[in-house]
Amino acid sequence: MLRNNLIYLILLSLVFIGCSKYGYVHLNYPQEPLVYLPDDVKSIAVVNRSLTREEDKNRKVLESIITSEVGGSDRLASDECIKGVYDGIQGLHGVNMVIPRKVRMYGTGTRETPDILAWKLVAKICDSTDADALLVLETFDSNTDLLLTTATDQVTSILSGTPQKPALPNDIRMNVLCYWRLYDPDSKSIIDQYQHTFYMMFHTEGSIPPPDALPQTAYAAGQEYIRRFLPSYYTVKRDMYKKAKGPAKHEFRTGFRRTEVANWDGAIDIWSKMIERVKYKTAGRACLNIAVAYEVLGNTDLALEWAKKSYEDYNDRLGREYAKILLRRKSLE
Repeated sequence: MLRNNLIYLILLSLVFIGCSKYGYVHLNYPQEPLVYLPDDVKSIAVVNRSLTREEDKNRKVLESIITSEVGGSDRLASDECIKGVYDGIQGLHGVNMVIPRKVRMYGTGTRETPDILAWKLVAKICDSTDADALLVLETFDSNTDLLLTTATDQVTSILSGTPQKPALPNDIRMNVLCYWRLYDPDSKSIIDQYQHTFYMMFHTEGSIPPPDALPQTAYAAGQEYIRRFLPSYYTVKRDMYKKAKGPAKHEFRTGFRRTEVANWDGAIDIWSKMIERVKYKTAGRACLNIAVAYEVLGNTDLALEWAKKSYEDYNDRLGREYAKILLRRKSLE
């Protein structure tokens, strides 16, 4: 399964603070997806149900004026949202997305969430595409802060007695609201349902919004949704020593320089060979650095072993704290 195949992503950059004896490394670690697909779902059909029936056209036009929607553009932008999902699914190993011949369906055409699709229809769409599940963009609606900001500024100037010439703002925020449902025809259950609003800022220099502002925002909204099924990453900081005192100081620093070019095995080789013949404090620092190196290389067990050694054998305070961090981490794995 995906959760058993997550691997470490290492950001191989070190950050140093002046002439301090400390350095640190940032590591990116995987975080589980917010939603897991059933194991038997390998293919997903996707359709756009956010469109308006012809008889609802007048209602939609009125709503677009009230919400500052970019008139007449939601139909095309919602397709961009679908494209964002289609492209984003490529990051989910072993799962592909298919587009049915009839990708567009009618829903409410507004922010009002439609009823769940009939399961017979869900099964029919999935069977026609050999898909295991059906993803539906149930609603899609856009608006921009452009008109609202301009109107607010004008009202404020009038109330203050200092009318201003109508002017467009230099920056606008494009907003897209989407509601998704993922149907499982076999179990007749909803795998996921999720509503989110996605924002993007655009610089206008006092002119109209760029023509691709809404399509860009819609596409990014689709990509954001599919990330619910993808592993994400969080960044952690690991302190280490970059220098030591005594006869071995040059050798110790050589090991650290190897880490600067991502030669972690080479650094381990230097530090491990010097432990038995250097001063007590330097040996503790070498053990701590070896522990960090092993975590960077993805071996948490050895990292914990060396972190414990740095504190238990050499009373290094960083080793004690680092061992606690690794113990907590292992308890969550």
